[in-house]
Amino acid sequence: MSLTRRSLLITAGASASLLAGCAMGGTTSAPANTPSVAATPKELKGSITVWSWDVAATALKRLATSYQAAHSGTTVDVVDVGYDNAYDKISVGLQAGTGLPDLLTLETERLPGYIEKFPGKFVDLTARVAPAKDKFDPSKLAAASDASGKVFALPWDSGTMALYVRTDDLQQSGVAATSLDTWDAFVAAAEKVKAATGKTAFDSDLSTGALFIQLMQQQATGIFDSAGKVVVNNDQAVRALTLLKNLNAKGLINNVKGWDARVSAAKASKSAFSPNAVWWSGTLKSEAAELSGKWAVQPLPSFGAGGAQTSNNGGSNLAVPTQAKNPDLAADFAAYVLMDAKNQNDMMANEGLFPSWLPALADPAYSVADPYYGGQAAMKVFADLTSKIPTIYYTADYAKASEMAANASVDAILNGKDPKATLDELAQTIAKQTNRQVG
Repeated sequence: MSLTRRSLLITAGASASLLAGCAMGGTTSAPANTPSVAATPKELKGSITVWSWDVAATALKRLATSYQAAHSGTTVDVVDVGYDNAYDKISVGLQAGTGLPDLLTLETERLPGYIEKFPGKFVDLTARVAPAKDKFDPSKLAAASDASGKVFALPWDSGTMALYVRTDDLQQSGVAATSLDTWDAFVAAAEKVKAATGKTAFDSDLSTGALFIQLMQQQATGIFDSAGKVVVNNDQAVRALTLLKNLNAKGLINNVKGWDARVSAAKASKSAFSPNAVWWSGTLKSEAAELSGKWAVQPLPSFGAGGAQTSNNGGSNLAVPTQAKNPDLAADFAAYVLMDAKNQNDMMANEGLFPSWLPALADPAYSVADPYYGGQAAMKVFADLTSKIPTIYYTADYAKASEMAANASVDAILNGKDPKATLDELAQTIAKQTNRQVG
């Protein structure tokens, strides 16, 4: 799961933050004199303060205790700053150049915007990460990097997406789960399921635009390209929006408003499928325990032969601001927490934070049969998909652009506008309002 229930709602199309981004930092590079840490830390002494919230803060407090026990003379003070005010405090602190702790939690949707908007304000962690770069979820490491490839945060958790499937509905409808290999096949199967059961394909709050963005990322594209140009009207984006429009036109989307409505719809078995992130499993188990044995998980349908079968929704990172009084200790604690399979899996077991650290996903725990999924090792599906999440490129203008993309997607899906014309108009509007070029 992401760090809070609310953070799950602030997905690609719903973010209203001043600064945001996802998968690959900005289109600018940090100044050459940006402070950095060494690959091997010097003697570690003293204290650090860490800002986080909710289950993330809980996890960090527990691991701070074990870190201090292993590193005599160190103190790690984890402060739960609360989600509602966290980003206001972070933005003010970066602008003022004072007031921030040694280590910050930053969600993946927001991190690249901060990197681009505040060059030189985060410690360069590249040397610490370099020996293990291939061990992180590549989409998350890209989101933690600037245009030159310097790494300014350590990835924490991934929001790996797959397709949740109601096996009882498929059986009743005579649909084989193995037939859902492409989105075209999925649409045909969903129509068959609805005819047999009356259920829609999935529940979604279309007003957020989140699923539209996720379907673009599945095709390795986003609102912006690596040069910061607006590409939201490319063929992949049109394909994603057309799919959603067609599904809705066939009555296959149960359009709900807000998180509580999504949970209620799932509990009431309104739909037979759910294209969703790994953290949704925790929601199902806690809110719909009575559906145990009726769900299974498999890769997302692809947009064509050989296409990616996953995307991302959620996740976070730990970053060291240059204001840090003890950057070496801060970086070492972050590495202890996030570049260690045992500690990552401890957080997965206790807080449901699905690791971005790939070695953690090789643990046998992910291959354990899960009764909720009829004995399927559901977490193994997500573990195998995480390294395959496509990398996309965003900028400091992501928040503004994604809000406009959400509104435009509603025009096409719910109001019948042509997807290509809608996205062409959207691209021009975003370019004008962000002073960028259309790619």
